[in-house]
Amino acid sequence: MTPVLPGPLAPIGSLLEHYGYGAVAVLVLLDNACVPAPGQTVLIAAAVFAGAGQLNLALVVVIALVASVVGSGLGYLLGRTGGRALVHRYGRYVLLTEERFARGEQFLLRNGGKVVTVARFIDGLRQTGGLLAGITEMQPRRFLACTSLGAVLWVGVWVSVGDLAGQHLDAIYTQVLRYQLYLLLALAVLAAALLLRHLRRTPTAHGRHRRT
Repeated sequence: MTPVLPGPLAPIGSLLEHYGYGAVAVLVLLDNACVPAPGQTVLIAAAVFAGAGQLNLALVVVIALVASVVGSGLGYLLGRTGGRALVHRYGRYVLLTEERFARGEQFLLRNGGKVVTVARFIDGLRQTGGLLAGITEMQPRRFLACTSLGAVLWVGVWVSVGDLAGQHLDAIYTQVLRYQLYLLLALAVLAAALLLRHLRRTPTAHGRHRRT
């Protein structure tokens, strides 16, 4: 029996019903290759489908691992072959100035392996981790080792979430909806506090600049 997925998971369920493992492969690959795609969501949904007997869980894991590593590898190749020029040419349109890029590059040079390993758990970095590693010219063997470890952790976590949630996914989703408003309010308060702190410090910084 095909499971009914709640809320925004429903379209993913439709894709899995029609395209099966192909949907897992394509969405996970794109999500790791600089293209925003619901790769993380499809992992959860595919695990639920596997629990209902519609897919094989082991095959889902293997396909997702391969697609994840290949996707990040494509981003890495793009970064090595022309990513730096793209950043310098178009980065300002997404507030990535040359100064910010230089600071980010130094950070990656010092912590590149750790960043690549955990990048998949952070939206934005999951899509661009391979690209940034390529731009900073991380050694291919090191990149492959780190991105493979990251893929194992990422796929393992989200497939496990989907598998454990199983038949309780609808109830879990309902609880998430119930509390997400409180989470958004908390984030808004935190953002306002950080902004206020920044505004309070700015005049002081200007005053010091004038005295010098």
